[in-house]
Amino acid sequence: MKNKIVIMSVALIAIAAGGFILQNNLATKSNPAIESANATVATGDDKIHFQLKDVTGELRQSSEWDGKARLINFWATWCAPCRREIPLLIATQEKYAANNVQIIGIAVDFPDEVAAYAEEAEFNYPILVGQEDAMAVAESSGVDFIGLPFTMVISPDGDLIKTHIGEIVEAHIEKITTVLAQMERGDLNLEGAREALKTL
Repeated sequence: MKNKIVIMSVALIAIAAGGFILQNNLATKSNPAIESANATVATGDDKIHFQLKDVTGELRQSSEWDGKARLINFWATWCAPCRREIPLLIATQEKYAANNVQIIGIAVDFPDEVAAYAEEAEFNYPILVGQEDAMAVAESSGVDFIGLPFTMVISPDGDLIKTHIGEIVEAHIEKITTVLAQMERGDLNLEGAREALKTL
């Protein structure tokens, strides 16, 4: 009998805690801006705006890359699929930089670990760093559950085209860059691009 009471008490506490977390998340999502010491994520329109510190500690604004199509890749040093993606993302940046495409890495990790890994990986694209801050940027996409790796495809105008949870592979890159090239030529509008990448 005592065991049942203990189990029921624990269950009630868990339900109450879950309700508090859900309420807190909903309150955060309804807020037009999420701010902290390291990041500001504006969520007042359909575009993705944020600022985060890079591996050197410099605060970087998403507006730096306005006018470019962006692949924003969320990763961590402890995430094996994330590490597998990095050589492909480096190759993509090298190949498509002249085509108005910018890769941006956002590490959901500790700055020291990311800085050490960056020396080894030799990134050719900017690496920003955060924990809750980085997750706030990811959640600005409207996706309720975020796993790593996680990638956003953003139009040159800053509109979210597609989110992808899971490892990015070469076939994904080929499809994304084809759609972005069609947008650049004017062959696809935003809705057409979203439809084209719907099954990514």
